[in-house]
Amino acid sequence: MNDRGNSGPAEPGSTHQRPGGSGADDPLRERLVSSEVLRRGRILEFRIDTVEAADGHRSTRDIAGHPGGVCVVALDPQDRVLLVRQWRHAIGGALLEIPAGTLDRAEDGSIEDHALAGARELEEETGSRASTWRYLGGFYTAPGFTSELMHLYLATDLTAVDEGGLAPDEDERLELRSVPFTEALAMAERGELQDAKTLVGLFLVARLRDAAET
Repeated sequence: MNDRGNSGPAEPGSTHQRPGGSGADDPLRERLVSSEVLRRGRILEFRIDTVEAADGHRSTRDIAGHPGGVCVVALDPQDRVLLVRQWRHAIGGALLEIPAGTLDRAEDGSIEDHALAGARELEEETGSRASTWRYLGGFYTAPGFTSELMHLYLATDLTAVDEGGLAPDEDERLELRSVPFTEALAMAERGELQDAKTLVGLFLVARLRDAAET
């Protein structure tokens, strides 16, 4: 784990090891035979991949290609975690989540640096900036069908942004909640928080805190 202390988000081009990688000699490796792109959307690329296993058996995989995302556990000076409530059309309801967003893809195909994206999303969704950032790692959100790699940060030493700061995207409608960290954990344990990245972030930060106290 990398702790950048008070340095703020890393400069563009910073990299972290991609989790889950395996070599060409992995006996479970599937070789890509062909790929049929069905549709390219604003964020996702939908395709059907034909793959071949080591024993020669061929199968198809429905894939949603994704540029990746970033999420932030942001703690204010009162040890409250900043959560945003927003409507999720795919599930037909609203969820309470930590700030997060998709990495932007440039016209040349390059992907936005996740550290800079984390700072942007925090400001857009909560109206806050952080002077202390810690990268906690990356995890795949649903590797059975999408390549989305979510990067997780801990942001502390928060300050409110004055007028002129970044605002949510035009299609975002958000409600900001400041919840004591211990209460947010209790909500997660009671099953009141159902967003995966939020659960991962809260429980990992809680684990790090416990380890620091022992």
